[in-house]
Amino acid sequence: MALWRIRATVDDRPGYLSVLTASLALRGVNILTVQVHTTEVGAVDDFLVDAPDQVTEADLRAAVERGRGRDCWVARSEARGLADQPTRVLGLATRLVREPDAAGEALRALLGADEVTWRPASPAPLGGVGATTMVLADPSGGSYELRRREPSFTPAEYARAQALAELAASAARRDADRVTLVLPDASEVLVRPATAEDVTGVVELHESCSARSRQRRYLSGAAWPSPARLRRLLEPTQGLTLVATTGPGGDAAPVVAMANLLGEGDEAEVALLVRDDWQRRGLGSALLRRLVGHAERAGYAAVLLHVQAENTPMLRALRRLDRPAAVDRDGAVLTVTVPLVAAPAPLPRQVDATARTHRAH
Repeated sequence: MALWRIRATVDDRPGYLSVLTASLALRGVNILTVQVHTTEVGAVDDFLVDAPDQVTEADLRAAVERGRGRDCWVARSEARGLADQPTRVLGLATRLVREPDAAGEALRALLGADEVTWRPASPAPLGGVGATTMVLADPSGGSYELRRREPSFTPAEYARAQALAELAASAARRDADRVTLVLPDASEVLVRPATAEDVTGVVELHESCSARSRQRRYLSGAAWPSPARLRRLLEPTQGLTLVATTGPGGDAAPVVAMANLLGEGDEAEVALLVRDDWQRRGLGSALLRRLVGHAERAGYAAVLLHVQAENTPMLRALRRLDRPAAVDRDGAVLTVTVPLVAAPAPLPRQVDATARTHRAH
């Protein structure tokens, strides 16, 4: 028996797929997997089949034509083709989370493309798909152009490829936000985007902070948020949460600070919690600058901070931003609004002058 891939277009009408499969069955062909790509000209059926050794490519083409299929493409396949499409896509997605720079290779593997080229110019207007060429928008800027002689690209493949490109760009942005900061006293902290797995470390951070520090963060004397709410803070629907860790242990090292950027509409709210023994060392100012920079790149019009009037360290950090700000007072609480000017998105690996890139291995 031999593995083959067959792709053919049939009319998208009841019973037509069964006619095609019956025609293949008459040749002793066993269908292992089938994917259906809906197009404007009909349903494109993509089969992985196991055929008797004596069955040739010409035999398979003839069987497809007798089964009312057209635009047939047939090619030998390898054992790795037995992995179904969702499994292959998940494997590629896992690789991109670890290696965002491998987007081109992942797209080639996903589509079996003959050639993948990245271009600095964005597609006009929004990319597209043709028979042998596909153009994808790179959310980080630029575009990918893919070429494949056969089989023809389908809209379903375009949607999958664009989703993979967006995942790569998202992973690259997260990687760019992962840095080692060198503070004015020469101490170092790893700053990275938070995940739900950080909830234990963030609970310990709250336990290590004084009641005064927690009260300044949450503007109340109530207990700190529940673990369920902390998970939502760590991975906000809109915005970004950063955690700072120090000491050996990598991502499992103790969390000494948490910085939240929570988006709502065209504005984002910023809040910080820094462990008492790490306050007045420049860490809060560094985190604040990174969140404001992220908000600006993300296109927010302004960031808001609700600060107690007696919170001198936070007010000092705000002054160090050296940006114009409007201040409204409501009793003991100040609302500081920092307007932002949208800036061109930086390269995925660009970091500020106070940080050096930290890559996870």
